[in-house]
Amino acid sequence: MKAYELYSAADPALITQMFDWFRQNDRNVYRSALATIAQSRKMRLAFIQKKSVPDQYAWLLKSLQSKMAGVIGEHLLQAWFMAGNQEMLAKFCDAMEIPHDGKGSVEGELPETLDAAKLDAAVDQLLAAYDPKVATLYLRVFNLQNPGGWEALQAKLDNDSRLVLV
Repeated sequence: MKAYELYSAADPALITQMFDWFRQNDRNVYRSALATIAQSRKMRLAFIQKKSVPDQYAWLLKSLQSKMAGVIGEHLLQAWFMAGNQEMLAKFCDAMEIPHDGKGSVEGELPETLDAAKLDAAVDQLLAAYDPKVATLYLRVFNLQNPGGWEALQAKLDNDSRLVLV
């Protein structure tokens, strides 16, 4: 799935949770996302900012569901996971034996393949410790980091009934 497809498939409450996190913890990223999308739609940022927060969220979500917003959409997801969900990322990297900085940021190159047995154990850990929708969204965003994804991870996402976004 591409980023715009993730926004279409994900539970809107999960995306609202992400937007809330940005408004509370990194308003600059939230404002920048609004400005970038407004500019791409030939709108003024001030017009969007005059809307109520729920209306801003609805507009932003609808915009992120468009192919045009694929890059900014993926960036927002990555930023949310990298800044707001570091413990989960680190736990996944540890389980997969992927070197990282202790906060889930991979050091060096991503592996060419993922071991299916390690992946099964890592997914089980994430689902036991975190909201399954958040874990599923993370795994889908992680899969975007390799062109075409990883075969083992894609199979897991396609076949594990616990890994649903809604």
